[in-house]
Amino acid sequence: MSRWALILGASSGIGRASVLKLAADGFDVVGVHFDRRAAAPRLAALRDEVERLGRRLTLFNTNLAQPDNRRTVLDQLPAALHGSDGPGQVHVVLHSVAFGVTRPLIGDGSASEDDLNVTCAVMGHDVVHWVRGLLERGLLASPGRVLSLTSEGDRRAWKSYGPVSAAKAILESHTRQLAIELAPRKITVNCILAGVTDTPALRVIPGNEQIAAVSAQRNPHGRLTTPEDVADVVSLLCDPRAAWITGSIVSCDGGESITA
Repeated sequence: MSRWALILGASSGIGRASVLKLAADGFDVVGVHFDRRAAAPRLAALRDEVERLGRRLTLFNTNLAQPDNRRTVLDQLPAALHGSDGPGQVHVVLHSVAFGVTRPLIGDGSASEDDLNVTCAVMGHDVVHWVRGLLERGLLASPGRVLSLTSEGDRRAWKSYGPVSAAKAILESHTRQLAIELAPRKITVNCILAGVTDTPALRVIPGNEQIAAVSAQRNPHGRLTTPEDVADVVSLLCDPRAAWITGSIVSCDGGESITA
């Protein structure tokens, strides 16, 4: 029977690398992304790469900051997962959506109440809503994996990163709680703490060039984390031998976060 991965934020960065890694591992993939028409060639290339690996890729292009769009995707998933071997289920969920505001909390240009709410909703609470929606529709397989992405901003203060830091703290709390509640279903829940990675999400953070330069200098390996580094950890956590790892914040940063 087919094994399916649902990757939220699938078109670039860590999400894209994870699509390819999990396809190489034998998963068919449903990817959700939000891109303009100009991204069509890049998405076509991604589909071609997945198909060369002998797997299927179904894409939904929609803005996940709108809850109705999440519900629409969930309602359409049963048809997307249905294959020649019958109805399918999602064995892996990867939440890799970077949609939020990077602004100071006070003063000129500070984050509004709506900015804070949206950032925390999409990058913090959203994984809970996806898990609930999948369970309600009988689509989350057992055993299964739920994975998400955090950053060192969960514990360090960076200029203008406050709204995202709050969202990451929420996400890590949900990771622990979901791990407890989903354990009877043999579904593990873990959050990957990636090092600073050169992705489109990084490039919208004010001062990103300085952040990248400092991180490369600070990292014991003398370089930034790559999307492929993180995708490898996604793959490792999906291995059956990782079934006893749950509720964890798993570092994937080459030792960056432990270096002074």
